[in-house]
Amino acid sequence: MNHYYDAYDKRYQIIHKKGCSWSSDIPTPIVLNTLQKYSVSKDSFILEIGCGEGRDAFRLLDEGYNVMASDISSEAINYCRCLRLEYSDHFSVLDCINDHHEFNYDFIYSVAVIHMLVDDNDRNAFYRFIHDHLNDNGLALICSMGDGIKESVSDISKAFDMVERNHESGFVKVPSTSLRMVSFDVFENEIISNNLSIIEKGITPSLPDFNHLMYAVVKKHE
Repeated sequence: MNHYYDAYDKRYQIIHKKGCSWSSDIPTPIVLNTLQKYSVSKDSFILEIGCGEGRDAFRLLDEGYNVMASDISSEAINYCRCLRLEYSDHFSVLDCINDHHEFNYDFIYSVAVIHMLVDDNDRNAFYRFIHDHLNDNGLALICSMGDGIKESVSDISKAFDMVERNHESGFVKVPSTSLRMVSFDVFENEIISNNLSIIEKGITPSLPDFNHLMYAVVKKHE
């Protein structure tokens, strides 16, 4: 059974068949900055939720961090494994909405994943996964597309509908996928209601992919 967010896997399949990547390979600055700011050591256990085509995971792996990068899209994971064979064991398929595994982490980060989840139950499951898989003293960085003010939501029944998009490789027809942008107030309330405490928050750019990312550094609520 396909979930609406599986449309992203189909989008990756289409663009990769063209010999292109969907996103840029420019890392999200706040990821490494947060690791350094909070003195997360390179032997810490780190999980990325929603690695996509690997732009942030590859940067951290090159820096010597111990990262397991995950994504619900098997196409994205296969792409990353083939792109950098030396890191193939650091990429795995994971559905954080429906899966649970035995490992806990010192640091979890997720860039531009929560905005792909529309249903409230799915969004809460995302936050619960982070809570349940953090070590007691662990930290997580959650980034969501948005300027903190504008709110919008897509029709998930149309997630697999094909639409024409202007990609750097030219116009291409891909699934419309899903999007839910929330205000900063909603973002904060979702985090807090899932037993996570915010220790830092703000809005940061990550060009060329995102003009604005809301972010929160969180820990388990004491």
